[in-house]
Amino acid sequence: IEQWEPLLKQCGVEITYSPFETEELKKILYTSGNAAQKVRAVIGNINKRRLELATVGDFDLVYVFREAALLGPAWFERKVAATGVPMVFDFDDAVFVAYKSPSNGYLSYLKFPGKTATTLKLSAHVIAGNPYLAEYSGQFNDNVTIIPTTIDTDKYTVADNGAEPEILTIGWSGSYSTVQHLDTIRDVLQELAATEKFRLRVIGTSAYDLPGVEVEAIEWTSAKEIEDLEAFDIGVMPLPDDQWSKGKCGLKALQYMALGVPTICSPVGVNSDIIQDGVNGFLADGKQEWIRKIKELLHSKELRRSVGLAGRKTVEEKYSAIGQAPRVLEVFKTAIGDKQKG
Repeated sequence: IEQWEPLLKQCGVEITYSPFETEELKKILYTSGNAAQKVRAVIGNINKRRLELATVGDFDLVYVFREAALLGPAWFERKVAATGVPMVFDFDDAVFVAYKSPSNGYLSYLKFPGKTATTLKLSAHVIAGNPYLAEYSGQFNDNVTIIPTTIDTDKYTVADNGAEPEILTIGWSGSYSTVQHLDTIRDVLQELAATEKFRLRVIGTSAYDLPGVEVEAIEWTSAKEIEDLEAFDIGVMPLPDDQWSKGKCGLKALQYMALGVPTICSPVGVNSDIIQDGVNGFLADGKQEWIRKIKELLHSKELRRSVGLAGRKTVEEKYSAIGQAPRVLEVFKTAIGDKQKG
């Protein structure tokens, strides 16, 4: 929504943000431990959310991304619906699937994934990030629009084709809770390192131990995200083939592609829609396929460049904020219009 805001503002839309996560909670939420601090921060933010409910009537529309509160049932969503102000619900993960986070395992049991169905029923309109999420939404709401994850193509640009680096960088970006996805190709990277020279850059965790592989692990920061991603010569997005992963909307792959970085993904969920294998990226299923396709890219600067540019073109044509924002505006107008008709 932050990407869309400047474009929506040109059409008269004013947005007031009310994030559940405070800076305090963000600092500790995706780290291991700190149980007491997390509980205190979450409770404090729930109380803040209660107070905010009094202002809902001042707005024409309430936009809920994923959930109004990190924990608990759809209490806040019910309260919003009771005010009569139309609500648009947007989600880009299979939040209706029970998922135990590595960083917040015990809190995962308080996520109430069943609240997604309730929120869908209460919403005037639903924005789903991919067809899998749209199909699920259709069971509970007739007004569903697929709007994919988007990239700000003014901020994400393709770097000039400079000199070949001495050591190529294979990169992965995620978080402490999703680094388990990178673990699915540990053996691939270790076998490659036995014969190929490369560096692995891992964004999203302060340490990543992979014997036999040169690893550079760095924490994710919003301020440096694009700069950190630009160091990639090849971007990887491995995923397990499960119900949770099918809900993923390919953000990391799209970020790599927008920067002209050739991308290799697991053929899971929307990845198979985004990537045309061998054209604008690669799909790899199984150890040997991962090894072969990474090798192809490591050995050919021309292939990296052509695939990277094709990936960039895909983002510009289908996944740019400027291309999708008008469709978001139409959803907002429809939700408000339907309420006024009612």
